[in-house]
Amino acid sequence: MKITEYSIALKDIHLFAHHGVMPQERKIGAWFTIDIKLEIGEHDCTGSDNINGTVSYADVYDIVCKEMEIPSNLMENVCKRISDSIYSAFPDVNGISVTLCKDTPPMGGDRLKAAVTLRSRR
Repeated sequence: MKITEYSIALKDIHLFAHHGVMPQERKIGAWFTIDIKLEIGEHDCTGSDNINGTVSYADVYDIVCKEMEIPSNLMENVCKRISDSIYSAFPDVNGISVTLCKDTPPMGGDRLKAAVTLRSRR
């Protein structure tokens, strides 16, 4: 058998952060939901059952949490920082998709959400 695609995903990461252009967003903060998908190069983790043959999603989660702690005006900037940090930490990651959703943007809509997706390749 030849594996044709290998990816790791973390879905519905729910974190409180201080991102936004408006002063009250930076001061009060808001809840955000992050989905991330990593495209991984060839690995033998399926045959070896060894963590050293893959990317630890626990480490990816730690990177996401660290980058979310840094206040930013734009969600696009947060997505780029998350991607850059993951590429730096994991040379076997070939592509990343990060979706960052502000769960309650200050626009007065009922159940309105605002999201940005950044897809990149090494």
